[in-house]
Amino acid sequence: MNNSNNALTEAVYYILLALLSPLHGYGIMQRTAELSGGRLLISAGTLYGALSNLMDKGWIEQLEVVADSRRKEYQITAAGREVLEQEFARLEELVNNGKRILKM
Repeated sequence: MNNSNNALTEAVYYILLALLSPLHGYGIMQRTAELSGGRLLISAGTLYGALSNLMDKGWIEQLEVVADSRRKEYQITAAGREVLEQEFARLEELVNNGKRILKM
């Protein structure tokens, strides 16, 4: 599991956010770009390496392939959602500390 000393990369954070609803690879690439306002553009090679890594960690799972479809769909697992929530809390703390110190 993720702990407070292990920050997620921005790409992994957005992939996990995107997979709160099941998506196929191209859909994940589109959704991460949308969620980041077009700032984060994930290439296919980066995405599929990340998906493999996230499945190995048990943070996402591949759904059953529909007959006659080549698309593989993925979704976040309960463990992945917990990691995502922990990362959100870590990022929120960073922002709150910055606001407090910068008096914003």
